[in-house]
Amino acid sequence: MPISICVTCGTQFASTDSPPDRCPICEDERQYVPPGGQEWTTLDALQQTHHTVIKPQEPGLIGIGVHPEFAIGQRALLVQTPEGNLLWDCVSLIDDPTIAVVRALGGMRAIAISHPHYYSSMVEWSQVFDAPIYIHEAEHRWVMYPDPAIDFWEGETYRLFGGLTLIRCGGHFEGGQVLHWPAGAEGNGALLSGDIIQVVPDSRYVSFMYSYPNLIPLSAATVEHIAAAVEPYPFDRIYGAWWPRVVPSGAHEAVVRSADRYVRALRGEVGATREEARASTTGR
Repeated sequence: MPISICVTCGTQFASTDSPPDRCPICEDERQYVPPGGQEWTTLDALQQTHHTVIKPQEPGLIGIGVHPEFAIGQRALLVQTPEGNLLWDCVSLIDDPTIAVVRALGGMRAIAISHPHYYSSMVEWSQVFDAPIYIHEAEHRWVMYPDPAIDFWEGETYRLFGGLTLIRCGGHFEGGQVLHWPAGAEGNGALLSGDIIQVVPDSRYVSFMYSYPNLIPLSAATVEHIAAAVEPYPFDRIYGAWWPRVVPSGAHEAVVRSADRYVRALRGEVGATREEARASTTGR
């Protein structure tokens, strides 16, 4: 029986006799169904037309993307620790060359995913590497391919191995999570955020949204909650969901500054925000 993958969001569904009638993830207001309607592919078909791109991001961090770009276009990140590797977020494509490279890099002990838009072929990856998948329990209903390997954790933080910590931020999705990697950024700490905390083109800043394609903002209280959730953790760098979306340094301050700018914008104080932002970044 075919295992269908949504062409728009890249999510793999459980095996069925025919492609699903609908994709609940795309029908949700945080995503969209294209004007031409829902389309499906399979992993076999994707392997014939696409390949992975694997390249280092910094010592101990390897990016895994898909070329040509597929669905939402995110890249995953393989975090290497002395206690095992973790795959952060996921992509729809997995094939023999990719498996060989990841095994040579030490394989993976676990998978953790920021939110449902990046579930992609997580079960396929999990089965290949015999790795549990850590997702916040608030996102249970968005899992389109149920599997015993999925561990729905509860609470606000979850300690993994190698010093890694999952932090529930909410916002974009109720159970939206980010990963704190204390060894990242030359030991100054890094945050792997997907788009729960979105790195914007001006990499001195981040932003926060309920829906990115449909431009639906979050409330001031929710943005303040996200900033407060990560505030206790030291991090100098943020890796967003796409190759160029990185805050290379000063990331902790960028989250504070950006949350303040967002809240001021909701209050109609955009001009004041820009002046404060200029002052706060002098000398950087």
